[in-house]
Amino acid sequence: MNETSDVVAGQFHVAHASAETWQQAARSVAEVLGDRDDDTLGFVYVTDHFADALGEVAGFLAAATGVTNWCGTVGIGICATGKEYFDRPAVAAMTGRFPDDALSLFTNAEEAVRSYDDRRGGAMGQGSFAVVHGDPRMPNLVEAISGLARETDGYLVGGLSSSRGATMQMAGRPVEREISGVLFDSAVRVTTGLTQGCVPLGGIHQVTKVDENVVHCLNDRPAMDVFVEELAIEGISDPRQLSGSLHVGLPVSGSDTGDYLVRNLVGIEPNTGAVVIGERVGMGDALMFCRRDRAAAEADLRRMVNDVRKRAGTVAGGLYFSCLARGPNMFDGAQSEMDIVREALGDVPLVGFFGNGEISFDRLYAYTGVLTLFESADG
Repeated sequence: MNETSDVVAGQFHVAHASAETWQQAARSVAEVLGDRDDDTLGFVYVTDHFADALGEVAGFLAAATGVTNWCGTVGIGICATGKEYFDRPAVAAMTGRFPDDALSLFTNAEEAVRSYDDRRGGAMGQGSFAVVHGDPRMPNLVEAISGLARETDGYLVGGLSSSRGATMQMAGRPVEREISGVLFDSAVRVTTGLTQGCVPLGGIHQVTKVDENVVHCLNDRPAMDVFVEELAIEGISDPRQLSGSLHVGLPVSGSDTGDYLVRNLVGIEPNTGAVVIGERVGMGDALMFCRRDRAAAEADLRRMVNDVRKRAGTVAGGLYFSCLARGPNMFDGAQSEMDIVREALGDVPLVGFFGNGEISFDRLYAYTGVLTLFESADG
């Protein structure tokens, strides 16, 4: 089955297609995009059915459209304006027109920093913005993300590739086991937002006894006692009622928007009163319990998208990076997450993918959605 659609709105152009082979899908996308010689950058995302062919897809699109700079990656799911492709062979692409010399592709963090340093003193010397794709197999990935943001005075958005097979990224050429993407200078105006998809249960607690990821005490009390009390306030007497939807939140120090990192609640130890979480924490760290379900995710997504839309100027295009545990695995229906985004934004050209983790500012998140809107170059 071949399925193609497009959204065209001046500065950005989007097309997406599902087909049995990458050649059929890429050809359909290219036919819709047409001649885009004036566009300076393309984003391309493929489902993992075409993971081995990402470089060939980008090369085909470059030859067919005239856009020579392409970046993107592989996802178990990919998305475009009002559309999600999960467990289907598909390609989504968006081309855009940006000011001359306003962007630099990079295939690793060192290359991004060199590019930034070369332009320091100009617009890029005032700080940068980067779209980043990471390989979950990369050693020291979390440190590399925070280091890239720090060394480029930058704000990062993006996600980690997801695949049931090969994992690949594109940043001018195919790349693996790195963080890659595109660095923009301040001439490119963007507005971003993060949706957690969770509802906090109770308040924030202090870790007062811990052994790596085994939290023994919160507020000098057995951690399990604090956990059970907060569930009781919510009317939950048995944690098994919410199996799979209970998590912990680790508040981000210094955040003025209440951001927190969501991590798995691995289990509880009734004999010791400890709670085991999917992250190492230290003495004095802050921790709270969260519930993650469809209603919470939908409400927070609507809040975030509407907030970003209000803060942005004239929107020309966008990118959306979501967790592979979201999409049809969280929302009601195969297109519901992108339908919510579309309700607030309208038919804004947009592409993205569902990954193994999401990047916002200088941190790696989980279970979140990260929206970026490019403001019109014409104001």
